[in-house]
Amino acid sequence: METGPGVVDLFSGAGGFAEGFRRAGFRILLGVDNDRAAIRSFKANFPEAIALAMDIKEVTGTLVEKLVGRPDVVIGSPPCEPFTGANPRRRENPLDRLYEDPMGQLVLHFARIVSELRPRVFVMENVPAILDVATELRKVFAQAGYERVYFNKLLAEDYGTPSHRLRVFISNIPIRPPKRRRRVSVEEALSGLPAPGDPSLPNHEAQSLPDRKLKRIARLKWGQALVYYEGARGKRLPNLIRLDPRRHAPTVLGSSRFIHPYEDRFLTVREQARLMGFPDNHVFLGGKDEQYNQVGEAVPVPLAEAIAWEVKKFLEQNKH
Repeated sequence: METGPGVVDLFSGAGGFAEGFRRAGFRILLGVDNDRAAIRSFKANFPEAIALAMDIKEVTGTLVEKLVGRPDVVIGSPPCEPFTGANPRRRENPLDRLYEDPMGQLVLHFARIVSELRPRVFVMENVPAILDVATELRKVFAQAGYERVYFNKLLAEDYGTPSHRLRVFISNIPIRPPKRRRRVSVEEALSGLPAPGDPSLPNHEAQSLPDRKLKRIARLKWGQALVYYEGARGKRLPNLIRLDPRRHAPTVLGSSRFIHPYEDRFLTVREQARLMGFPDNHVFLGGKDEQYNQVGEAVPVPLAEAIAWEVKKFLEQNKH
C-alpha cells in the first residue's frame, strides 16, 4: 500500500507533471483533462489513478473528494494560449486574457477547485507572460484562501531537461530547486535509441515526407529553421529546426517538429519525448499529431521532479 502524499493533476495531459511527482514518491490519485487522447494516455501511464475525461468547468471539489478524498497537493497546467506571445490572436488587454478569453478563464477554474479542496500545496504552471496578470492572480488566490503566492520562474534545462523551457510555477510555497551542474545535450538525450520503426519502443515511427521537403531539409545546417510563422505583434518564430547535437534543444511545443541533427527526417514522437525527459515506457495514445501535442504541452519530467522534491521537503518540514 502506497503511503506518499496524494496528488490531483488538473489539465493533466499525458502526465508529464504527474510523472515527476510520482518519481519523488507521491501517489497520483486523479488526472483530469477534456482531451480524450491525452486522458487515455494518462490512464495508460498511471493505471493506479482515476482518469476523468471532463471539462474542468464541470469538476468540483466535492466530486474530487468523493472520488479520491482530499489531496495533499493539487498541480495543473491550464492552457497557455491566452497569455503567450506566440499567439497572434492574444487579447491586447492582459485582464481580458484572464476574464474574457474562455481559455484564460480556465485559470480561474483551477483557483476555484483549489479553493474548494484547500490542499496544503498547489502548483500551477504557465508561460512567463501570465505575469502580466500577477497582481490579479494574487487577489484570486487570496480569495481562494492562500494569502502568500509565489511566482517561481524556472528554466527546464537547469534541471536536466534536454530542451529549453522557461515557465512560471505559481504556488503557495517558494519553489527553488537546486540546479544541476551541467546541461544535457541533444546528442546525449537521443543516444542509445534504435532506428525508427523498431517494434520494441512505443511511439518511435518515422514520418514520411515528400521529396521536395526532403531536399530542403537536406540543405539545413544545425540550428537553421525550414519555416517561420507569425506570433503576437508580428514577431517571426522558427519551426522545423535542425537540432544542434552539442546543445540542448529549443522549446518543444505541441505544434513544433524538429529535424534530426544527422538524418534528413523529423524526430519521432519518442525522440521528442526524450527531449522532454520522458522515460521510454511512457506511452502516448491517439493520432500522430495528438501524440506530438501531448509531448509538447507537458511539463518536462525532470523539471516536474525537481519541483516535486521541493514540495515534498515542505510537506515533511510542516507536518500537522
